[in-house]
This record gives sequence, structure tokens and C-alpha cells, in this order.
Amino acid sequence: MSETTPAPDAAADDVVHLQLKGGTVAIRLRPDLAPAHAERFRSLATTGFYDNVPFHRVIDGFMAQSGDPTGTGTGGSDLPDLKSEFTNKVKFVRGTVGAARTAHPHSANSQFFIMFAPAPSLDGQYTIFGEVTEGMELVDGIKRGAGGSGMVSDPDRIVSMRPAGSPADSTAG
Repeated sequence: MSETTPAPDAAADDVVHLQLKGGTVAIRLRPDLAPAHAERFRSLATTGFYDNVPFHRVIDGFMAQSGDPTGTGTGGSDLPDLKSEFTNKVKFVRGTVGAARTAHPHSANSQFFIMFAPAPSLDGQYTIFGEVTEGMELVDGIKRGAGGSGMVSDPDRIVSMRPAGSPADSTAG
């Protein structure tokens, strides 16, 4: 991932394995940039919150969005929304993992998106809390949505998502 500030060496608990139907995507969390968002993502993954959740909005050449169990783009976890942790230290480039939100900057909860390509218009406007370090080709294979909204009918789903090395990590062992 090309960025202004390189990620520090990730601790074992700063890597999350996103299991897709074709294999595993490794996401390095960036608590150095967005500690609250990285912790929320890790804790929700630990509980299995993201298992079988659809990629409900996928726009070719832009991003794939998930994290809403309802699949409508309006749902989230039962936890309170997070305050924004915007930064200009890194940019939205291919493989960046960002926090999805409404028009209100402090409305991120459980939804996230993975960038297919750079999007300078998002820089400093959305929270970056991770980056794909392995398996981006699997993200590229996620079913695309239709029209400008990118809403997907019969969407691809997250098989499972767990912190690397956790007992429930399907790639461990």
C-alpha cells in the first residue's frame, strides 16, 4: 500500500483475517491512526459479528462495502457510534480499509469499505483504520453492484472474520 506514513510493524492482534469464498484476506489494523475504530473492528470480528454479512454496496473502480447485517446500508452493531478519527498522514489508495458513515462525521459504527483504487476525495474526510496486506485479488473478485449506488442483488458475503491466531480463526492451525 502506497501511503505517506508507513504502517508500523503490526502486532499479532492487529491483523484480522477476512474469509471470503475464494480464500483469506489479511487486514492490518492501524491503531496508530484510528485507535477507537481499529479496536471496534477487532472486537466485532472477535464476536463473529461480521460472519455471513453481505458486501451490500460494491462500486467497480471505487470500493466494496460491508458490515451491515441487514444488507441495506442502514444497519450496524448495538454499540454506540464512533467519533471520527480523520487523518492526512495516509491516503485512500488501493487496499485501504475505511469506516463507512452517514453524512454526519461521527456516525461510523460497524460498516467498512475496502478501496479498489485511490480516491483522493475521501482523504481527510473518512477514517482510515486498516489496509489489506494479503489477498487483494480476492477483494477484486467480490460481486459488483448495479448503477451509481452500487447496491448488489444476491451479494457475496463474508464467510467469517476473526483476529489472526484467535481460536475461531479459520486460517489458524
